[in-house]
Amino acid sequence: MSEHTLTIIKPDAVARGVVGQIIARLESAGFRIVGAKLLHLTPAQAASFYIVHQDRPFYQSLCAFMTQGPCLAMVLEGERVIARLRDLMGATDPAKAAPGTIRKDFATSIEANAVHGSDSRESAAFEIPFFFSALEIQPGPAARALIQDEGADSPRATEPAAP
Repeated sequence: MSEHTLTIIKPDAVARGVVGQIIARLESAGFRIVGAKLLHLTPAQAASFYIVHQDRPFYQSLCAFMTQGPCLAMVLEGERVIARLRDLMGATDPAKAAPGTIRKDFATSIEANAVHGSDSRESAAFEIPFFFSALEIQPGPAARALIQDEGADSPRATEPAAP
């Protein structure tokens, strides 16, 4: 079954100019990009997005890192896309990531680890609409279901999401 996930090419990877290489890996893996936007998170947006980590010791530094420059948020579609993206990204710590994974090849530290990816359907259900309205997701088979679920009368169906 086709599903959606959110991935973010983080500020460290954008600054180093490896966005194109990462996108090429995503597309080569068979993921379909159905939404994309370049944005620069504010501290409040980063804090809201990473709220699930608010009690973790790295929360403040993660929020600061994610606001240091632009990042590229994307919605990916594909079969088992959440699990497959997690495999392609590799371990959070690039030193422990498998060869050929995005983090092994492009990350420089646990925090500057090049990419974010939703870790579950529940996370994706929170993360995708954080950045994208239904109108900003191009209709592939799974995207059509998202759009139909929201309906034309939904405020989100007529207003772009605030990053």
